[in-house]
Amino acid sequence: MAFGFLRIVRYRLRILLRAAFLLLALATLGLAVSVLQQEKQLSYNNYQAGFQKTAQQIGATLRHPSGQLALLNPPRGGPAAAPLHPVLLPYASLDFDDQNKVEQAVALSGCLVQYGTSGNLCVGVGNNAWHGGYVYVAGSFDSTALVAHQRGDAILDQSHRVLVSLAMRGQQYAWIAPFELAPDEPGTKSGPGLRGRLTGFKAGLSTYRNLKPVRDFRGWIWQNDACTIQSATSDNCLRNAFFSIRLPVDVLRDALFDSKRPVWPPADLAQIAVRVTVLAPGTGPPLLDSSAGSAVKPFALSDLRSALLPGETLRIRKLDGATQPTLVELTGPVPEAHPSWQLLTSLIRQLPVDAYDVPLSATDIIAIPSGRYEVALNGDVRSVSKSLSVVASRLSWFVGAMLLALLLAWLVVEVGVISRVRALTRRADSVAKTVKGQGAADEFDVSDLRGEDELGVLASCLHDLLRRVREDVERETIRAEQERDMWHAVGHEIMSPLQALMAMHAAGDEQSKRYLARMQQAIRVLYGSASPSEAFQASVIQVGELDLSAFLEHVAVNAPFSGIDKVRFAGSAGQVVARADAYCLEDVVTHVLKNAARYRTEGSAILLTLDATQTGATITIFNRGPRVDEELIGKVFEYGVSDQPDSGAAGNRGQGLFVAKIYMAKMGGTISLSNQPDGVAVVLSLQRVLH
Repeated sequence: MAFGFLRIVRYRLRILLRAAFLLLALATLGLAVSVLQQEKQLSYNNYQAGFQKTAQQIGATLRHPSGQLALLNPPRGGPAAAPLHPVLLPYASLDFDDQNKVEQAVALSGCLVQYGTSGNLCVGVGNNAWHGGYVYVAGSFDSTALVAHQRGDAILDQSHRVLVSLAMRGQQYAWIAPFELAPDEPGTKSGPGLRGRLTGFKAGLSTYRNLKPVRDFRGWIWQNDACTIQSATSDNCLRNAFFSIRLPVDVLRDALFDSKRPVWPPADLAQIAVRVTVLAPGTGPPLLDSSAGSAVKPFALSDLRSALLPGETLRIRKLDGATQPTLVELTGPVPEAHPSWQLLTSLIRQLPVDAYDVPLSATDIIAIPSGRYEVALNGDVRSVSKSLSVVASRLSWFVGAMLLALLLAWLVVEVGVISRVRALTRRADSVAKTVKGQGAADEFDVSDLRGEDELGVLASCLHDLLRRVREDVERETIRAEQERDMWHAVGHEIMSPLQALMAMHAAGDEQSKRYLARMQQAIRVLYGSASPSEAFQASVIQVGELDLSAFLEHVAVNAPFSGIDKVRFAGSAGQVVARADAYCLEDVVTHVLKNAARYRTEGSAILLTLDATQTGATITIFNRGPRVDEELIGKVFEYGVSDQPDSGAAGNRGQGLFVAKIYMAKMGGTISLSNQPDGVAVVLSLQRVLH
């Protein structure tokens, strides 16, 4: 686990860079999703407010006389075409002989069919059967000053006139109504601000001399005195004229009085065909013709479709007892689906929004004199997602561009930085392994990584530094070879005199022979090695049984010959035999004594003590003096460690305690150092041999 953690730490820079780009990409997507969610919430709130407003507007529209007219005439909704068909008006009848009343009534009801810019017509029947079976015609047109027909004149085409035809149940009716000045109009000259009657006669006769008008045919016409289009002379300018006619239809009146409970409006009201033509004096084109193809239809229930949003449905039914027929059912226009919106629409639908799953509906009751109507409007919140997806589709290009920019930046960093760092690290690791394996460090080729940027400069510096290290290694190798040759020569030159001295002291002083043997062993240990540390670690020791009491007594007695005085041994009585090599153990004790003599208080003695147990023997070497620095206690047994400056120049190589540690380990023992209250103690532990 620790190894895996170290590998992660090693690659933390790469992980950090890649994680940064990944987090930026995720943050971009998260920001886009967050914005979409907020926009969805706002859109849903706006949709709720708009839905309620639409329901209120539809209710207000249907309560208006034009809306009531649409409710009374649900089959309407197709394009206005010739001939006209009467509609059921939201009034019991029209006060046709009062211009203001009839003009206001047809304008509010919305029954006018527009022809061009100035002509319009309204054809309808009252909603009360007991007001008679009449068809009302009202409209307006632009004309010059109206020319009146003179009573008794058999020719009607010399005046302005209205020609009306009606077809119903196989019966044909036609009337021609010339304009005649009202009896109370002073004079007979036509002029602005005219008011007159439309006297009805049966159309199609050859002569109208002494012909009586049609009974119950009533009509009036009014012309304003203001010009609608200004011309050079006010006598020839166009003025708006409004007319109102009541048509007596015998078929309708007979049907009313033939049954006790008349059906009103007539079931075939939509099949009644009416044509209205307003003619000027002479044989010119008509001023207004209901058969013209440029008619604009009035308001109908189907026009409410434009107020609906996609997915919304509107159902209107009449609350008429148990039948409750549905007048119209409309659905909001569904826009053409765009392929790129589908994924975004699905994503937007998954975004949580408060109260999004609650269905939206509104029901209203419209009460008018002819009955009660239920208006049910159902919303579709899916239109919020669809409308939002249209905007999101355009914004997705910006999000995609940001992600693409992040991807390009990551590729630049990955290829231009991380890959080069990885290559540099891999080659540096290879060189490090080669150097640790004592190989040549000449495989570090960074020629492809050099450049003018920071990484290129670093690669060049590392290449130059490694070249210098390689040169230093080569010089060190040459120096080591030279030292090995020198040790070979020194060992060869010293071994011959030592052999001669050993022969001369073969039967001489035992003490001299002992020191010659130690010198010979030291030469053997160091002979042929490149460094002292390697020599000591590679030395071979012949471990045997040694009496530690006699050995320490001998060391204390002969210590002055090594330049160490006042060495006292306080041992136990009897033999203490341990596993050790006499020469190596003597070297160990001598090295420790030399260090103790160097740091002891002047004039104080060095105390040797021996303690034995069933399994081991412990030699303690104690000297009074300064304590060892706590930081050096764990390092004093390492090679080359010394607390004295320029120790090498003074002959102190820092290898005495190192040799002592090596020898003790090879004899199966240990060596340790500890601070005492008044000095320092070195403890040597060996394995005891019991007989």
